Amino acid sequence: MKLTLSKSVFLEGLNAIQNVVSSRPVNPILVNALITVDPATGVTLTATDTEITVKCTISGDIKEAGAITLPVKRLTGIVREFTDEKISVAIDDRNIAGIRCGSSNVKLHGMSASEFPAVPSTEGSVSYIVAKEKFAEMLQKTHYAASSDDSRQALTGVLLNFKDGKLTCVATDGRRLAMMEHEVEFPKENNRDIILPKRAVAELLRILSGEGDLKIHISKGNQAIFSFDNIVMCCKLVDSVYPNFRQVIITKCDHRITVPREELLMVLRRAVLVTTEKSNSMRLTFADNMLSLTASSPDVGEVQESITVKYSGPVITAIFNPVFMADPLRALTNDEIYIELNDAMSPGLIKADLPFLYVLMPLRV
Repeated sequence: MKLTLSKSVFLEGLNAIQNVVSSRPVNPILVNALITVDPATGVTLTATDTEITVKCTISGDIKEAGAITLPVKRLTGIVREFTDEKISVAIDDRNIAGIRCGSSNVKLHGMSASEFPAVPSTEGSVSYIVAKEKFAEMLQKTHYAASSDDSRQALTGVLLNFKDGKLTCVATDGRRLAMMEHEVEFPKENNRDIILPKRAVAELLRILSGEGDLKIHISKGNQAIFSFDNIVMCCKLVDSVYPNFRQVIITKCDHRITVPREELLMVLRRAVLVTTEKSNSMRLTFADNMLSLTASSPDVGEVQESITVKYSGPVITAIFNPVFMADPLRALTNDEIYIELNDAMSPGLIKADLPFLYVLMPLRV
């Protein structure tokens, strides 16, 4: 195996895949990246921890085909420290890579490519096409509401609900729920639910960028395969049934308050600083064109603030967790958001001028 490639291209490919590699793998080969060189397909870099696999195809001047696995973190560090742009790689029959760049000559011990785990196939899968910037936005605006409690496995992931020409992205931990919808064309027989694990969502948010199409394949082996540009990411899905999220969504609220998002977010950030794990509530009082907020903790202190809002109606006082209330405001970019309420004991809704909905359960103090 022999090839020449540029440092910038090589480093971009290695950075795309190295994040999934475990620092304490159950199999030593899982610290390695599979490098496959083929004149027909180019140079393919693959890393996996068996739960998530990322594959990136880059360009190079191929002189001799072949394959090897090399320790990806070490390889990335070596390539990053080179000062010249042109890199030559040659592999001998003992799986030792000779890497040359300018006056530098590095030898790196690898392992046989035959020991590397197989990459899932899209054969026989159900497929969807979504604009990748829209898909990334949907994950960004919902993923934070997923549960961290492993005893409720389904809620630790993000639901992708493909139904009747619409993709609905949902995350909930039972105390709040974030949901965003987007129209997607697919046949009715492709209606289905899948649950993405939280780690896969984080990796997608890291590598998805720019415009273009994202292809989503759902394989029979409970795998999701995402392909875009020169990258393919595969992940095992959460093997569980997601609860009926639509049951907790209120269809009608009596009162709507228009609130400046950034101003409310700054108040909530200050409120969080005086709350503790045991005392994590904030009292919100809505009156004519005014929102008064109070948060306190016996061991820390108190914050009292007020914001001018657009509201005309009866005085309503509700108590919410300020952290949970701030989360959707960080993800949104709208100048104004809408808080909808029925009364102090009912869930509150946060909406914006886009197909987004956030349900927040009130606290009883």
